[in-house]
Amino acid sequence: MTVAMVLGLAPGCSAPAEPGGGSDTLRIVGPFEIHSLEPTATSGFFTRLEVAETLVTADVEGELVPGLAAEWSSSRGGRSWTFELVEGATFHDGTPVTPDAAVAALETARSDEASPLATIPVEQIVATETGVRFDLTERYLTLPAVLTHYSAMILAPASYDEDGHVTELIGSGPYRIEHVELPGSIEVERYDDWRGTPPEVEHISFQTVTRPESRALMASSDQADVVFHLEPAGRERVEGTDGVSLVSSLQPRTIMLKVNGEHPVLGDPDVRRALSMGLDREAMAEAVLREEELAATQLMPPSLTTWHQPDLEPLAHDAAAAREVLESAGWSEGEDGFLEKDGERLRLNLLTYPDRPELPALATAIQASLKEVGVDIDVEVANSSEVPLRHADGSLELALVARHFALVSDPLVTVADTFAPAGSDWGVDGWSDPRMSRAVDELLGGPAEERAAELRTTVTTIAQEELPLIPVAWYRMNAAVTDRIEGFVMDPLETSWHLSSVEWAS
Repeated sequence: MTVAMVLGLAPGCSAPAEPGGGSDTLRIVGPFEIHSLEPTATSGFFTRLEVAETLVTADVEGELVPGLAAEWSSSRGGRSWTFELVEGATFHDGTPVTPDAAVAALETARSDEASPLATIPVEQIVATETGVRFDLTERYLTLPAVLTHYSAMILAPASYDEDGHVTELIGSGPYRIEHVELPGSIEVERYDDWRGTPPEVEHISFQTVTRPESRALMASSDQADVVFHLEPAGRERVEGTDGVSLVSSLQPRTIMLKVNGEHPVLGDPDVRRALSMGLDREAMAEAVLREEELAATQLMPPSLTTWHQPDLEPLAHDAAAAREVLESAGWSEGEDGFLEKDGERLRLNLLTYPDRPELPALATAIQASLKEVGVDIDVEVANSSEVPLRHADGSLELALVARHFALVSDPLVTVADTFAPAGSDWGVDGWSDPRMSRAVDELLGGPAEERAAELRTTVTTIAQEELPLIPVAWYRMNAAVTDRIEGFVMDPLETSWHLSSVEWAS
């Protein structure tokens, strides 16, 4: 395996090149970049490419299924969990997947606060004769779901240097790495000692292409076999191309405004409600996403069936009411049409990032929509890392972000992080509510389903009333897929791209 660090390279900023590999290589293209081999910073690349495995994973329905653990069980009232390793698993360097190796990888992941494992009340993780046992300081019923997160990938001991950093990513999945060039090129090959059914596709290449028009061109000109994230114009181009199909799925992801609840203006719930009413979500969804139905009427999308509340009063556009609320809060129209108070214009900075190409366009649409109610929005597009940085130093005002609620298969884990009383990088900022905290804590305790349903309703209702996060749109993942292959499945949870099941078309 080779790893090259090509810092400063801007994939997609030049004419598209054909990804590595020949006709026997499955060529994948997407806008995503990978900046590190550290498990928490890989954004799931290596679990999606089936290079690395977790103890537990999830199928496309979100149900937990075995990964490197064949089975698992709990004892001591949910304070101990034992995971039995599958037999015959080996890492790509030929060494066996042992309980000690699994424990070492999990301890390393747990030491990184960016991993959800860091939030687990672990007393100790011990290697048993045939598996791994977690002893916890308190009952934690969602542990198996947390272990589906990509940061919990089990890597070979030789992957780490003496300081615990990953220098070579040696997994145990059906594919192993041939070459990695950060931030935008990965090549993998079939691992012939994989314990399961050998994949038909022997070689896979992934290339980052940030420009959407370049991705569409590659999809329509046979330069790629699977192209993720096509913008509306690109979709239209692909739909008119023979030999390429579009597949899509509504994801458990919501595009929303992250609001600084300690901001002197945004801390007022009435102002947040006015901003929400000022958003013409349907027009924005139609104009930017070309799908009016993606306008978010609440935080949780319909794909999260146990969390989405069909009876919840929907968020709606009402510019006149928004203006009345703001005027009641002391804002009045200035000479230039924008609202002002004490001589200061109602001007807010809106930060977003280009990793998901629809975000800057939606931010501009939000700017236009809120201008209609007298709010001056200053759109700033920067690196996504700016969001947690400004969250930490308190300088964030508004951020347009896309939050996936099921990167851990049980959405409760992400919901708990999103509404953490101390705030969350990609969740609430300077806002907490004792009712919300009590409901989340009781859910984490594992109540009976009838009570759990009541508590989920409480969470979504408070979120709808208080709007510490203002929903804008739901999200549909799409990909152009060549007819050279069969069996491609769009995983709404993005746990895996399921490439080991793909076959060449006959």
